[in-house]
Amino acid sequence: MRVVTVATCSLNQWAMDFEANTERILQSIYEAKAQGARYRLGPELEICGYSCEDHFLEDDTFSHSWECLAEILRSGATSNILCDIGMPVLYRNVRYNCRVLVLDSKILLVRPKLFLANDGNYREVRFFQPWTHRAKVFDLDLPPVVQAAMGQSVAPIGDAALSFRDGTVSCETCEELFTPDSPHIGLSLDGVEILGNGSGSHHQLRKLNTRVDLIRSATAKNGGVYLYANQQGCDGNRLYFDGTPLIVVNGQLLKQGTQFSLQDVQVISANVDLDAVRAYRGGLHSRGSQASRTLRFPRVHSDFYLCSNEHDPEVHRAPSKPVEPSYHAPAEEICWGPACWLWDYLRRSGMAGFFIPLSGGSDSSSTAAIVGAMCQLVMKECGRHNVQVIEDVKRIIGHVPKDHHELAHQLLHTMYMGTENSSEATRLRAAQLAKEIGCFHEEVTIDNIVSSFVDNASSKLGAEPRFRSRGGSDREDLALQNIQARSRMVLGYLYGQLLPWARGRPSGNLIMLGSSNVDEALRGYLTKYDCSAADINPIGSVSKRDLRMFLRWGATALGYNSLLSIVEATPTAELMPVTEDFVQSDEVDMGMTYDELSHFGRLRKIHYCGPVSMFLLLIHEWTDTPPRIVGEKVKRFFRYYSINRHKMTVLTPSYHAESYSPDDNRFDLRQFLYNTKWEWQFKRIDELVKKLEQQKPIKDESPSVP
Repeated sequence: MRVVTVATCSLNQWAMDFEANTERILQSIYEAKAQGARYRLGPELEICGYSCEDHFLEDDTFSHSWECLAEILRSGATSNILCDIGMPVLYRNVRYNCRVLVLDSKILLVRPKLFLANDGNYREVRFFQPWTHRAKVFDLDLPPVVQAAMGQSVAPIGDAALSFRDGTVSCETCEELFTPDSPHIGLSLDGVEILGNGSGSHHQLRKLNTRVDLIRSATAKNGGVYLYANQQGCDGNRLYFDGTPLIVVNGQLLKQGTQFSLQDVQVISANVDLDAVRAYRGGLHSRGSQASRTLRFPRVHSDFYLCSNEHDPEVHRAPSKPVEPSYHAPAEEICWGPACWLWDYLRRSGMAGFFIPLSGGSDSSSTAAIVGAMCQLVMKECGRHNVQVIEDVKRIIGHVPKDHHELAHQLLHTMYMGTENSSEATRLRAAQLAKEIGCFHEEVTIDNIVSSFVDNASSKLGAEPRFRSRGGSDREDLALQNIQARSRMVLGYLYGQLLPWARGRPSGNLIMLGSSNVDEALRGYLTKYDCSAADINPIGSVSKRDLRMFLRWGATALGYNSLLSIVEATPTAELMPVTEDFVQSDEVDMGMTYDELSHFGRLRKIHYCGPVSMFLLLIHEWTDTPPRIVGEKVKRFFRYYSINRHKMTVLTPSYHAESYSPDDNRFDLRQFLYNTKWEWQFKRIDELVKKLEQQKPIKDESPSVP
């Protein structure tokens, strides 16, 4: 047997934090060596961090990356271990996203990315060029800092493989796994046995299954060893990179790392048998036929042994056994992903904690529960003697608390901001949840603040606005609702600055957390610059349906029993007076249910539907609903979506969790000034409705089955 120990990792890198990023890379190499690995794979762009974005347009980013690589080479860490390191490289004045494979302080190969990610959250073509010279290698003149450190002046750059005394290695990068003509196909057919994928892949609900299935399928069809490394954590923006390093052989999973973790460095390893790869491929006759005429990739040769040589007793180690993949339920993903993201944001921002205007409704309660879950995670890591987490806790609050309730009392500040329109039920629900979490909770009444604004406007305008239920117009009613919501935002920021001071904390303000969900943002059912205008929002791209599922799960899994009563309550903004025959309801206000809104959002973004194509799909899905009603629902959605699209331009930066997020900053790029009448499109829907209503139902004349 040719058994080699291979290692891959997830690293919690931070964009532009070259010093700490280099330290984590070195730690991962040392841990891989301690586990007996001869090959270590790291994440995409791990030296500088994946989310540098327009910093990739700066020469400094490339220079500092080379300086850090020189530091790694000088350290001696790469002695006797092949290291695949991700960094940006400039070749002939063109920027490339590269893998740099080093061994014994020497650069063996620089492999640029062939296919760049350029959809959804990714804009790689803004910063890099794809490598178009398939199966070709050229000379890269190394910068002076590397020449001075190691005496190497030139390294090969291109699309190639490394050939060792007992095996071959090559790589692909993140997006290339997801493309139809993935590089691993040709490389595997050309005999490459070990493939590494250094990735920068963000978390999205239910996405991990796709990732694992692709890797298992790739090696099941073609045989081979496939290692997957990923970034982990919040490296500076809306995305949370969800780790989960993987090692797969011949379609079978051997090792899987954790998806949500507070460990800055996670290394996994496995013993893989390269002879098993050879045997597996030999049994695939059609593969052999294709391999005999495939493209031949250049080989860079090295005398290094990947496996233990004949004089090493480690030759007797057994290959690792297959395991079953492990997946989180969506409710768990909604909890632990944003919880880890919030911890990274808090510890890296230098702030003193969080502030949430806690209304007792499902959205703000979800945000509070996620912060509570974060506190539970942090205390578990303290119990496991995670040095970095312990240091961060001490730096933020001054000591390590005895449990997660005490930590929540120091970090999470909630406030119920009631008005004359608020109910006793929501006040009690907010108080009970705060007690279960253990956070610092206060209650205030803001009627005097709202009245001062309204009185000022009334005296200046010479007229007093009234709610609709009291004889006012829709414009008056909305203005009176909005000033309540906006007053909460202003007051919240005031408390966010003063609470740490009042509680004797030496420095730092509180991070304002928003709590509007993706469906309400899509419909525009939020007040511009109300409590949705926060610093960050952990639930901003999670649907109402998924949040309800999370609340039911969290009541038991997190120990916050009050979440059950919260999720069963009718969603209401409580901004309008309650009368004998009227109680405000979100779904009535919106003119559609949350489930309908969720479906509209998926059709608009994921299936790229405009009004007409959405209508044509829904008449076949909602067969119990008359076409005219379907048409009215579609038109209502697009009308309010376009009226309120301007709100997306100031939407609070949100944790990215859903593929139909309306985030205007980078994910959902559309105009914000629309012709809200949609005259051509709506006329076409009306014509189709009329045509359908004129058609006689088609009688089913198929023969009955006896």
